Amino acid sequence: MRAMRVPSPMKDPAPESSPLQAAVRPTVPGWREALAFWFKLGFIGFGGPAGQIALMHHELVERRRWLSERRFQHALNYCMVLPGPEAQQLATYLGWLMHRTWGGIAAGALFVLPSLGIMVALAWAYLRFGDVAWVAGVFDGLQAAVVALVLHAAHRMGRRTLRNRWLWGVAMGAFVAVAVARLPFPAIVLAAGLIGHWGGRWAPAAFAPGGGPAAHSAHHGPALIDDNTPPPVHARFSRRRLAVVLAWGLGLWAVALGALVGWQGWHSTLAQMGWFFTKAAWLTFGGAYAVLPYVHQGAVDHFQWLTAPQMMAGLALGETTPGPLIMVVAFVGFVGAWGQQVLGPDALLSGAVLGACVVTYFTFLPSFIFILAGGPLVESTHGRLGFTAPLTAIGAAVVGVILDLALYFAHHVLWPAGWRGPFDAASAVILLGAALALWRFRWGVVPTIAACAAAGGAWRVLGPVWG
Repeated sequence: MRAMRVPSPMKDPAPESSPLQAAVRPTVPGWREALAFWFKLGFIGFGGPAGQIALMHHELVERRRWLSERRFQHALNYCMVLPGPEAQQLATYLGWLMHRTWGGIAAGALFVLPSLGIMVALAWAYLRFGDVAWVAGVFDGLQAAVVALVLHAAHRMGRRTLRNRWLWGVAMGAFVAVAVARLPFPAIVLAAGLIGHWGGRWAPAAFAPGGGPAAHSAHHGPALIDDNTPPPVHARFSRRRLAVVLAWGLGLWAVALGALVGWQGWHSTLAQMGWFFTKAAWLTFGGAYAVLPYVHQGAVDHFQWLTAPQMMAGLALGETTPGPLIMVVAFVGFVGAWGQQVLGPDALLSGAVLGACVVTYFTFLPSFIFILAGGPLVESTHGRLGFTAPLTAIGAAVVGVILDLALYFAHHVLWPAGWRGPFDAASAVILLGAALALWRFRWGVVPTIAACAAAGGAWRVLGPVWG
């Protein structure tokens, strides 16, 4: 496979006296070099979407300079508006931009596969040893940590996104819409997009990407794909190419779902998982944190593939593994297929692994379609406020939705039996400790989760003794 040929960009706007201006433009990465990077990213991408995006920014924009700050942000804005995991979609987009279709497929797949294997192993350990007292305490601690982590994610995204009173208003309106009016998230996204569309005309500075020129002042030297680098040939919009991508994507979906229906019937667990997670992938916006309420409603309340505590445990495990946080769906597929005995009582593990793979396939397939089909259109809109202003407003709305999700999780952790039930003081203490670790002491995600897990396990073992 050939790496793309990048035309020489226009003169960089940085002052000639800047030492960064004298930096040598990086060479075009070969296929093996790019593949090695995406493979490495699949194993070190901790910290949820925000952490993974920050890692990609550091590696690709600051260190390797494969693309400029503005081109990175433009791609990220598109991925933020899409349903599905924005970090995995961003990796797919950047891999496609650098090395065409197979580059995008490789980048997106390598971002997912390591976490799928790790999640399957952790889900098996959870089902096998979850009834042991100290293990149950570990998961209690993990669930408390999840609440602090989601709140911290909302804070980080808000600090980056809510740059003025217009965007604060969009975020607050989205929170009220989902928390009070219980409006579906697609409706909130549509409303935010319309606000951004008209806001970009009435107050263009407020809805400009990154809040205007000041946000782009950071310059890391000339990039391979710079601000003014024209899109490569494969990234130019073509109706024929769009039709081919859509045909392949829909064909792969139809063949897989048809095989499950033909094998076990439409009402079988695996077929219903395929259909449900197809809808989750296409109809939910805002990344992993926004999709979780929808998945919880379907997997826990409607299909009853797993319980609410199990769902919380899956999210906690998702926070501890590399890769996209939405890999919690693999946990749902594993536990659900195990409980439903999709391959019979004598093949629980095989059936559970199959369930995890089925759910992962149907969850991530649409993301590849979105990027490979929509990427050329996005490249043609680079620098156009009419396209970026709605994305800016939608990014603000996502902050409000994530805050609602944090409160939803807090309710289930602190009052596990409902509002009229007892208050879980131990979980409250662990949650407070996690919040202090993240905000005050600036701990990373993994140390915070490890400390909370240890505290939860110790409480289960020593609490009855102290009591």
